[in-house]
Amino acid sequence: MTVTNKILIIVTNSDLFEKVGYRTGLWLSELVEFWDVAEEAGYKMDIASPSGGKIPLDPESLLITEIGDAIGLKGSLSRRYEDKAFMRLLDNTLKVSDVDPAGYDAIYMAGGHGGMFDFPKSPSLAELTARFYESGKIVAAACHGPCGLLEVKLSNGTYLVEGKEVTGFSWKEEKLANRDQAVPFNLEEELQKRGGRYSKAMMPFGSHVVEDGLLITAQNPKSTKNVSQAVVKKLKELKEIDSLPKEMFL
Repeated sequence: MTVTNKILIIVTNSDLFEKVGYRTGLWLSELVEFWDVAEEAGYKMDIASPSGGKIPLDPESLLITEIGDAIGLKGSLSRRYEDKAFMRLLDNTLKVSDVDPAGYDAIYMAGGHGGMFDFPKSPSLAELTARFYESGKIVAAACHGPCGLLEVKLSNGTYLVEGKEVTGFSWKEEKLANRDQAVPFNLEEELQKRGGRYSKAMMPFGSHVVEDGLLITAQNPKSTKNVSQAVVKKLKELKEIDSLPKEMFL
């Protein structure tokens, strides 16, 4: 694998729930926290979406920034939200179907309920993800990001998640967030239907990251920093392997 030191981040284009009037979109912290960790580790990133173009933000994902501003405490999320150059990255994202996986070392799917509506319906995203995986590259997803894994099939016809340890936003968490009647499906259940060996934190909304080879998934927003660190660590391991003399593998 040719090392590029670049990561592709996938975000949603969907801004509305289908059953109710709630607004949705990208959960901003799942982009920001991943970006901060990867950037500090020296990686460049591009952002893509199923349709390309402008990205909606889940309004509830901005509550932390508003609270921080109100009490005079600004964290990384608030600083990134104020950063005009950073936020412009969400104005004109790449279209998934136009992306060449050869230009990246990993793909990461950020969450937000919006991903439940367009990630599984994007054949281009499913195909791209399979190409990443079968090229020996990392596939990562957080919270509702694993919705993008549901329709990914490998060249042998099996689901990518089949037989693999995996996690994602739990049904208990959907109920506690009062979204169980609004979402189009139960992510926890759908991952299991496709053969995924689903696990979750003992307590809802607790951090939980699962690694199974090149597949790295995180349960919820609380897990974003940890999944970011896991991806960076795995990339370092793969880079070290790639630098070894080829004679060692003959």
